[in-house]
Amino acid sequence: MSNQLNESQLRILRIHHLTRKVGLGRSAIYDRLDPDSPRHDPSFPKPINLGGRAIGFVEAEVDAWLASQINKSRQHA
Repeated sequence: MSNQLNESQLRILRIHHLTRKVGLGRSAIYDRLDPDSPRHDPSFPKPINLGGRAIGFVEAEVDAWLASQINKSRQHA
C-alpha cells in the first residue's frame, strides 16, 4: 500500500469554494459544524487549521460527504 496521497486528498478548499461546491451558505456550514446548533451535522467534514485564523476543508472528505448526502436522498425518494 502506498503512502502517497492523490491530488483530491491533498486539495484544500477555502470556505468560499466550499460554499459553491456544497450549495450551502457560510452560516449554514458553520451551523453544521456547531454542536450547539439544532442543524449540527456530525458527519459534515471538519475544517483543518491553515495557520492564524485561516481554515480549509479537505476536498476528498467534502466529496465523500456529498456522496453520502446523495445516497441518503435517493433512499428516501
